[in-house]
Amino acid sequence: NSQDPDEPILEFSLACSELVTPSLDRKPNSFVAVSVTTPPQAFWTKHVQTEIIEGTNNPIFLSSVAFFQDSLINQMTQIKLSVYDVKDRSQGTMYLLGSAMYTVKDLLKEKNHRLHLTLRSAENERVGNITVIAWQMEGKVEDKIPASRSPDTTNGRMVLPVDESLTESLSIRSKHSTLKKDPLLRSDELLHGGNSFYPGKLVTLLPARMWGGQVRLQRDGNKLIQQATRICELDDLGELSPCWENLRKQIVTQYQTLIINYQENLTELHQYKGPSFKASSLKAEKKLEFVPTNLHIQRMRVQDDSGTDQTYDIITIGAPAAHCQAFKSGGLRKLLVKFVEAKKNSSSSSQSIVYIPQDIIRAKEIIASINTLKTQVSYYAERLSRAAKERSANGLERTLAILADKTRQLVTVCDCKLLANAVEALNAARPNYIASKSSPSGEADQVMLRNDQDTLMAKWTGRNSRSSLHIRWHEEEWEKVWLNVDKSLDCIIQRVDKLLQKERLHSDSCEDVFQCDTTSTSKKGNQEYRAYWINPGDLDEKCSRSPSSCRSSNNRAACEWSEALYPLLTTLTDCVAMMSDKAKKAMVFLLMQDNAPTIAMDLTIQYRRDVVFCQTLTALICGFIIKLRNCLRDDGFLRQLYTIGLLAQFEGLLSTYGEELAMLEDMSTGIMDLRNVTFKVIQAMSTSSIDMLPVITGNRDGFNVRIPLPGAMFDALPREIQSGMLLRVQPVLFNVGINEQQTLAEKFGDTSLQEVINAESLGRLNSYYEQFKEVLPDDCLPRSRSQTCLPELLRFLGQNVHARKNKNVDILWQAAEICRRLNGVRFTSCKSAKDRTAMSITLEQCLILQHEHGMAPQVFTQALDCMRSEGCRRENTMKNVGCRKYAFNILQLKAFPKHYRPPEGTFGKVDT
Repeated sequence: NSQDPDEPILEFSLACSELVTPSLDRKPNSFVAVSVTTPPQAFWTKHVQTEIIEGTNNPIFLSSVAFFQDSLINQMTQIKLSVYDVKDRSQGTMYLLGSAMYTVKDLLKEKNHRLHLTLRSAENERVGNITVIAWQMEGKVEDKIPASRSPDTTNGRMVLPVDESLTESLSIRSKHSTLKKDPLLRSDELLHGGNSFYPGKLVTLLPARMWGGQVRLQRDGNKLIQQATRICELDDLGELSPCWENLRKQIVTQYQTLIINYQENLTELHQYKGPSFKASSLKAEKKLEFVPTNLHIQRMRVQDDSGTDQTYDIITIGAPAAHCQAFKSGGLRKLLVKFVEAKKNSSSSSQSIVYIPQDIIRAKEIIASINTLKTQVSYYAERLSRAAKERSANGLERTLAILADKTRQLVTVCDCKLLANAVEALNAARPNYIASKSSPSGEADQVMLRNDQDTLMAKWTGRNSRSSLHIRWHEEEWEKVWLNVDKSLDCIIQRVDKLLQKERLHSDSCEDVFQCDTTSTSKKGNQEYRAYWINPGDLDEKCSRSPSSCRSSNNRAACEWSEALYPLLTTLTDCVAMMSDKAKKAMVFLLMQDNAPTIAMDLTIQYRRDVVFCQTLTALICGFIIKLRNCLRDDGFLRQLYTIGLLAQFEGLLSTYGEELAMLEDMSTGIMDLRNVTFKVIQAMSTSSIDMLPVITGNRDGFNVRIPLPGAMFDALPREIQSGMLLRVQPVLFNVGINEQQTLAEKFGDTSLQEVINAESLGRLNSYYEQFKEVLPDDCLPRSRSQTCLPELLRFLGQNVHARKNKNVDILWQAAEICRRLNGVRFTSCKSAKDRTAMSITLEQCLILQHEHGMAPQVFTQALDCMRSEGCRRENTMKNVGCRKYAFNILQLKAFPKHYRPPEGTFGKVDT
């Protein structure tokens, strides 16, 4: 098996029997330390140790001992097994019971690779037996195994390259590149847990990779563009009267301050040269606030007797929250409620210029529609001109139909009362505005600006008060603007009908044609347009003046179509540009009035929301890529992905008390914002680091993440995904606090936020499953040995969500199982993704082994303790805080549910 560096060349399990302790009143709490030496080396090197098994003279250790290619062992390598008795796990006091030695050659020459050795104490007295059982490996240990370097170790643990299965479908491992060769997914380190369970084999892996820097870079770039665009839109309003000008300047100043913050973030990111990992101790670091905390992929790979591998992945991430901005004012949910109340208070005065929420939503929709439709009208006008030059009757007819549809959609958008009022309100804000009979007079009704506790508020003062905004102001003038567009389109339709009719009839005569004239004048700083209202009755007279029209004489019968349509298309595009410009400015002015009273609070919340969303989005991208790469040959999953989207299930372990309540508010908002994210899979131009990075486009209303894949992987995807179909996301969050702070919340505080979040997510999860049943067959889902069907699981989950039960962790277990059985991606979070997260995912892994792989119930607790004491989660604590202990104390753990308590000796006081 020398071809695969990720597979061990030698692996064995250990079991002791008849252990004897000096004190006959207690049974030993034992573990085995494994040391090696290879001649001519004259000293022993600790290689690894097993977990501690308490209170038995006949311990069977679940964690195996593995040697890899870079372990530099050969058949002459000596292995020493030292058995220790731990008197006090919390203090770490222990003594040596006895030891035994053998060589690799001794183990390999034994039948079935099984050795029975006698343990002897330092006084050479027999203290028990130890059995070594080697796994049946492919190939054999050579006399001299080549290695490029000595093995890296962390506290005696082997540190390995990244497991290749993290990026490959297990059925086609040889066809795709490994993580080590993938410049995008290369990890900082991987820790091999070395846990083995009869009758199969289990390996737990913890690769670390942080896309936070790249996601933050692209998100900050998008934010800069978005804020700069808003400033440009405000500048484009032109000259305003002094009061409105002051208001605009103060709003622009707020946006510029936000832009400076984003620019500083970008600068720091470009200059940052540190490790590609944000430890939990750095979660409040300002320059890393957009980066997720302690982001890892926890993989459990299970191999059964038949050699079939099955993998289970969980993304672990510290709760996405704005730690740098603190939590004194609460989290995002509370701040958003305060913001809505502030908007209501600003509109409580009958004179303040504040629009109802529906108007604001409509204004934003109008701006978006105008931007889209204006571009489409220009595009199809150019295509119509091209069809005319090519003299293509079919092309002319088809393109005209689309152009007419887009133009009429644009006219419909602009033909609304809200827009007409906003246009006149903007006109009234000009310095040279002359009040008419139906508009506020210059003396009795004025626009005044008041500074109310550092919050700007523009107000009408006078007899008409707020109703002045809703008076009919020269609506006929705005109607002329969009009617010009409608009439210009009618001219083009009539002209094309005549051209096509002449083409069909092959007539030598040429119909009289018409032309619609518009003129416009532009003045820098304040554009003014003048459009002539087209009167169909005057068409013949206008046509007689057209130099490009076809007259009835024979010598003009062959005029070109493009010459006949060009002036009409120019008129249409000019009218569309004028109408779009006026409409967009009017809506920007409306939004400026609405934003003014609460702009500072709005941008503060917006920045916090961006910080939280960026952390959440990074984790989602990580989960999406891993899931996609692992399921390249899973036709059912891929069909589900492009049909109803990806289920992303977040598990939270935050309490609803103190700062963690605010963190939960941040986290829940960031996760719900993922509903605005779509994915698109593209073929990478190359396998270089730059070309393999995810690319993020869009704005807060909707982000698209383009995921590049190498050619071989991209070719394995179904046609629908290859063609660029947008892949949706359905995020859900289930949170159950489990620590001592949650006990306080349940007794003296409030758990309503947790109940609301779980109820909302239950509804979305049920909706997702209903969509699945409507359009997809059950064979799209992975097979399960569970006797409980999905509808029954959802029913049990609903009962637990609505039950009034403290620390009801059944919610977490059932939600996780439903997610796995619906092909979802699993995420687990606590404050730092280090301690409570470790308890949760090790418990989940043991539940999977028991329910899906037949692990005996009597070894459940032993397996759980093994994963927590010797598994890779201990190394995660070391990586974050420099100590291989969970940050719990005995009093805290008394408040934890039973299955979430670590074994003795693995926890203590740690600075997190």
